[in-house]
Amino acid sequence: MSDFNLLIDGKMVPGDMTMPVLNPATEEVVAQCPRASKSQLDTAVAAAKAAFPAWAATSIEDRRKVVMKMADVIEANSGELARLLTAEQGKPLADATGEVLGMAAFFRYLGSLDLPMKVIENSGDRKVEAYRRPLGVVGAIIPWNYPLLILAFKLPSALIAGNTLIVKPAPTTPLASLRFAELIKDVVPKGVLNFITDANDLGGEMTKHPDIRKISFTGSTATGQKVMASAAQTLKRITLELGGNDAGIVLDDVDPKKVAPGIFEGAFQNSGQVCLAIKRLYVHESVYDELCDELVAIAKSTVVDDGSKQGTKLGPLQNKMQYEKVKTFLEDAHKNGKVVAGGAAMDRPGYFIEPTIVRDIKEGSKLVDEEQFGPVLPLIKYSDKDDVIRRANATTYGLGASVWSSDIKRAHEVATQLESGTVWINKHLDMAPHIPFGGAKQSGIGTEFAEEGLAEFTQLQIINGPPAA
Repeated sequence: MSDFNLLIDGKMVPGDMTMPVLNPATEEVVAQCPRASKSQLDTAVAAAKAAFPAWAATSIEDRRKVVMKMADVIEANSGELARLLTAEQGKPLADATGEVLGMAAFFRYLGSLDLPMKVIENSGDRKVEAYRRPLGVVGAIIPWNYPLLILAFKLPSALIAGNTLIVKPAPTTPLASLRFAELIKDVVPKGVLNFITDANDLGGEMTKHPDIRKISFTGSTATGQKVMASAAQTLKRITLELGGNDAGIVLDDVDPKKVAPGIFEGAFQNSGQVCLAIKRLYVHESVYDELCDELVAIAKSTVVDDGSKQGTKLGPLQNKMQYEKVKTFLEDAHKNGKVVAGGAAMDRPGYFIEPTIVRDIKEGSKLVDEEQFGPVLPLIKYSDKDDVIRRANATTYGLGASVWSSDIKRAHEVATQLESGTVWINKHLDMAPHIPFGGAKQSGIGTEFAEEGLAEFTQLQIINGPPAA
């Protein structure tokens, strides 16, 4: 692996410290990665603050050109970025390639958006105009499950709006992000975009830093609560995309054979390491046994292996901490339910867990009540529609949900009663940059994507005066 460096004030610089990055499929070191000190974070913030006035004064058309050039660079280097992503994150190379191309697509769409001035009133004695102004320095804190795609949820909108940016990737998946930074360092004016890394010790410094005006964070609800508390000291703007315990509800009129592949994909994509994967599946008693059997058959035929090997469908869990956590959910599954597929860690190097289907399990168990963030799906039986809606909503989370039915009208009636930021019908995880995305309850604050997401990187300014003569 080539050397990796931080991007601070337009230059690639070594970290004041280093840290190893492991391949989760082998537990071997992929590369030694730079690790920034607090002093380097402060330097990066100072560079972003110094670059802000000129970047904010740059026309949105010129800012757009920069974002589009970045998309070109991503596409031109997609193979290298995807291989790095598989090596550090573990996902199959085909999925990593899809993530990189998705990253470019988000850059192109979000980079195409505009921030027009809106006239609220223009009457005889008053003209009121609404402007969207940039905030200043933004901190983006990125998780380890989709390091490049989630970066693309934040970076284009922040820059298009006229902000400057500090990006902090997760400590276990920084390499593809640092390589991206190196590839685009000459595309962006110096100081406008900075990348630092840490060992989970600089996030708190970012959230309380007096010169950072907004934090956009994706990660767990527990960490999101800390971000919110810390950001309160300086009344930073925050966007939080947090955990979920997404319910899938399968109505009594489905064809189990037809819906099973979509449900499996919605639960097990990225080895279940998706904030809004299906985390618990409520199945009507009339189709329960048949759907269990269909999902078991898919689970048993799914190839779990090193993501760099052709034919791999699911890779390892991304890090040892998550691997150990998911093993506690397996223990709970064996204790409180009936494991009908998988149910164990694989006897090999790497953080591999068999795709696991658990039936005859209920609320009150850890696997149903908490977010597993791994390849373990509980199937819960129900008989009454109103009761299952109540049970699906009986959580502090509200990120996503899905309803599966052969009658779209019936499914829609159920969907409108679910307390989730997004509810899908006969699918799950269908996301696109033009569709706003955000969580209800403790699954987040604010919105990402589309015009609504772009507005979160701005300050609304009203100019209210007499009409021009």
